[in-house]
Amino acid sequence: MYSARGAVLGLVARRAEKLDALRACLGGEVETFPCDVRDARALKDAAGQFIGRRGIPDVVIANAGISHGGLTEIEEDLEVFRETFDINVLGVVNTFQPFAAPMRARSSGKLVAIASVAGFRGLPGASAYSAAKAAVIRYCEGLRVELHGSGVRVVTICPGFIDTPMTSRNPYPMPFILEVGDAARRIVRAIDSGTKYAVIPWQMAIFGRILSVLPNFVYDPLLAGRARKPRRG
Repeated sequence: MYSARGAVLGLVARRAEKLDALRACLGGEVETFPCDVRDARALKDAAGQFIGRRGIPDVVIANAGISHGGLTEIEEDLEVFRETFDINVLGVVNTFQPFAAPMRARSSGKLVAIASVAGFRGLPGASAYSAAKAAVIRYCEGLRVELHGSGVRVVTICPGFIDTPMTSRNPYPMPFILEVGDAARRIVRAIDSGTKYAVIPWQMAIFGRILSVLPNFVYDPLLAGRARKPRRG
């Protein structure tokens, strides 16, 4: 979407070969930085290189995330919890940190985090993912208030289900699931609109709202029998 507009892109991912393939596919002005969002120093260096060559970006999107089933009672799943929080929560903080002060000094910019409707309630078998996405929502809320009046906007996007490898193993119904391109277009429209918070698609906003207000005596037995996301093999 942004590439088609002629925007200069700075892309970050762990696998250099995937970044190179994406850059070749997109064409235009694209800079790539192979690094892990858990590595704050690497992200800071990448941000410094991009700003040095291209200037302070108008939009920074923190989208890295993982999702695996995990159970507290199983000791080896502690690593799933740790990794999920490191990537899904601290990865957002690490992504935003190098840009927050320059954007504030310039009095403009958007910091966009991709959270999830999974952060509305704790989901059995996916408690690490639910907790991490809930943390992203609240982190962005606090950051938004911190930057109020600075000219820097903090945008929280909560997608529902998107047809990606991350959801392909889900053994339960996924209402209102979106194709990747459609989801991307909706997310970009939400960012462009100036909103601070958006649930995509809108039907999931209603579904999520219903879940969030269900009393525990209804929610608990309702979700207890739900199929669980598979644990990491």
